Amino acid sequence: MAGRRVVITGLGCVTPLGNNVQTFWENILAGKSGMGPISHFEAKSFSTNFAAEVKNFELHPSLTENDMHYSPRNCRYAVTAALEAWQQSRLDNCPTVDHDHVGVYLGAGEGPLDFDVFMNTIGPCYKPDKHEIDTGIWHRNASTGLHGLRELEQEPNTVGNHVARVLDARGPVFNCLTACAASTQAIGQATEMVRRGEAEVMVAGGAHSMVHLFGITGFIRLTALSPNNHDPIHACRPFDLERNGFVVGEGAGMVVLEELNAAKARGAKILGEVVGYGSSADAFRITDTHPEGRGAIVCMEMALADAGLKPEDIDYISAHGTGTQENDGTETLAVKRVFGETAYKIPMSSIKSMTGHLIGAAGAVELITCILAIRDGIIPPTMNLQNPDPECDLDYVPNKARKHKVRIALSNSFGFGGQNDSLIVRAVD
Repeated sequence: MAGRRVVITGLGCVTPLGNNVQTFWENILAGKSGMGPISHFEAKSFSTNFAAEVKNFELHPSLTENDMHYSPRNCRYAVTAALEAWQQSRLDNCPTVDHDHVGVYLGAGEGPLDFDVFMNTIGPCYKPDKHEIDTGIWHRNASTGLHGLRELEQEPNTVGNHVARVLDARGPVFNCLTACAASTQAIGQATEMVRRGEAEVMVAGGAHSMVHLFGITGFIRLTALSPNNHDPIHACRPFDLERNGFVVGEGAGMVVLEELNAAKARGAKILGEVVGYGSSADAFRITDTHPEGRGAIVCMEMALADAGLKPEDIDYISAHGTGTQENDGTETLAVKRVFGETAYKIPMSSIKSMTGHLIGAAGAVELITCILAIRDGIIPPTMNLQNPDPECDLDYVPNKARKHKVRIALSNSFGFGGQNDSLIVRAVD
């Protein structure tokens, strides 16, 4: 590990299992499920009509509706989670923090698209006999139907700007959208920025909500979703022989990163240290991981090398663990290639069995579970693992949380398009 040491001093999340870190963690350890019928739109006719939605959400108490007037729910989740993390870090009351050197790095995707307005705008101008759009009618409809700020708010980069605004973070602001690996990559890159001295504090994580008409339809067309409409709670079955797809979720996860000595100097409570980061690409197919897990292998090996650790140093692996046939088998293979016989001794679990797949926000929320596992000495379970797949033969902590001393944890995120990212965090005495 080169450069300055980077620690985590704040955590925040909005998830299908709770809209703050404490509630989320209690529900995770209890093995609860955030899945149920879709309520964001009418989905009864869809071949998959359930998801893992955020429930009973309220903006952070320091915000008003006017602050987020045109913002979609992904952005609202992001600022609420960021404010929770910021307040836990106690930077909100720190007179020495230089906001010119506080930055934001997110892996944020879209929120619900303005589907109804879009269809009402485009419908009357479509000429089915010619299979073309009357652009004159389109312009007249769009000029009155579309709202400039509402359209702007649907851009993923806008989320980071809102987080920067509410925190008065005047340093660098970035957003990456590398599918399911996005927020892990964002935290990794933010860590590198603090290491190099390009920022003193970075707020990093992700936010996403693909529980909308286009999102659910797209994943159905990819045959990636579980069709178990009759039993949503047990639909996501990572590493199980009968697994048949993932469940779309939504939410946000945020961490506050800062340099170790600066955090100590101001008396911050240090929750963990980011010691390793690896990033790679499969360079294979846009929706399939490489069948031999070559990208996953590379990013885990990079993270271990960056941290200066050996495979036997890892106490817990937070799996990407989507519940698809392809991902779970490939991830298991990659872990065995990297860790060898040690792989059979390391507990590895997937919280997606409870939260669903939060897409861009998944990695950040899963890293938060690693920090909490280190803090509390308990590993979250992989729920719904009833019929083990013979090819998935590692210790996946089935169906019940387990007390286990964790000092060093590895978190994996593998995204559509072949983007792979791994982070290693450890306890700081």
